Amino acid sequence: QVQLQESGGGSVQSGGSLKLSCAASGDTRCMAWFRQAPGKRREGVGTIDYDGDTIYADSVKGRFTISQDNAKTTLYLQLSSLSPEDTAMYYCAAVDCQTYSCNYCYNEPQNHFSYWGQGTQVTVSS
Repeated sequence: QVQLQESGGGSVQSGGSLKLSCAASGDTRCMAWFRQAPGKRREGVGTIDYDGDTIYADSVKGRFTISQDNAKTTLYLQLSSLSPEDTAMYYCAAVDCQTYSCNYCYNEPQNHFSYWGQGTQVTVSS
């Protein structure tokens, strides 16, 4: 079992920054951040594997950074150069590595992420 709890969301102006946190317990070998804007499908923001290797969606590459603490109990998402298009609920998620291989986190489909936090809202105003 993996338990996840996001925090750090809020309202910022365009061009601003925020840092989201996700407190995690359990198997955190393969984790990711997702987001969902109103009326849109949930989309992947990026993944991080046990070695700390990260992959990002094209829409956030160069602006967002995923990291973990050394104990791998907290996942972070640094958001920079924010625009109104980044307004969404942001979720951290973990793959069920007891069921799936977790060898290539970036290649895991969304339905392999069995564990989700409750989400934290990010609102960017122009």
